[in-house]
Amino acid sequence: MSLPLFMLADIFTRLGELFMLDGHMAVVVGVRILGIWLLAWIAIRIVGVIATRLERAMDDGDDHVVSSREKRGRTLSQLLRSVGRIFVVIVALLLTINLFINIGPLLAGAGILGLAISFGAQSLVKDVISGFFILFENQFALGDVIEAGGKSGVVEKMTLRVVVLRDLDGSLHIVPNGEIKTVSNRTQGWSRAVVDVAVAYNEDADRAMAVVLDEARRMANDEEWAALLDGVPEVWGVESVTDSAVMIRMVARTQPGSHWGVSREFRRRIKARLQAEGIANPLQKRQVQVQVEQIDGSAVSDTAAAAAAGAAAG
Repeated sequence: MSLPLFMLADIFTRLGELFMLDGHMAVVVGVRILGIWLLAWIAIRIVGVIATRLERAMDDGDDHVVSSREKRGRTLSQLLRSVGRIFVVIVALLLTINLFINIGPLLAGAGILGLAISFGAQSLVKDVISGFFILFENQFALGDVIEAGGKSGVVEKMTLRVVVLRDLDGSLHIVPNGEIKTVSNRTQGWSRAVVDVAVAYNEDADRAMAVVLDEARRMANDEEWAALLDGVPEVWGVESVTDSAVMIRMVARTQPGSHWGVSREFRRRIKARLQAEGIANPLQKRQVQVQVEQIDGSAVSDTAAAAAAGAAAG
């Protein structure tokens, strides 16, 4: 125990010599520095606790669906942690410097310097202001799937300066807030699953629509998928007719971001159901007809031989 105290006293003595302080003052200054940074550590811990409680307060307890309220809580919690830590560290640094020199004139000069820098850092100021309005207006939150600044993906991180997006192939895009002119949020409020079911042209369209609707209702009654659906899916009818198929459209309003999973599951179910009901899928056929005009057998044979020889030579 005596060794650490000896080392600590030696550090204080060296600090005193550096700033021309006597031994007693060096110890006093050292204790104040330790106190400042201990309080800073406690403040950071308090900020973390507040952020955690904020996130828990907005948790609705349903693990199956992440609501907009929960996303908002996570976003504010992350922002509080990042901004809170930066603020606490800056204050601790200023208080530490103030123990050695008077920072009043420095702060006055820093205000003038900051004004001069702001003219040269307009893009940074623009990013921060845009980030503030994005958060204030709740345009999107953590976990949302958005398209912004020419990039799309899941929002993994938000700050007052940038938005971090993870796209489908795993690429990470960092988009400055000032470059975001238009935001397309695919997972806010609610989503919609749209599935077009193709049946053969000669099938009874009314019967096929009845089967599609019945299967959609069965899915809505399934406890595993009912939590992801917002009401009973609907069949809008025949969407299009081609020379080989009739397209029947099913739409389902879902929880935010659940429409992709609902669409995939319904396609799997309706495929099996159509097979069970004996309703045929359209078969895409490509028919090639070759007509050869034969004058005599020898002419065709010579032409075929010449074509074969040309192909071999090529």
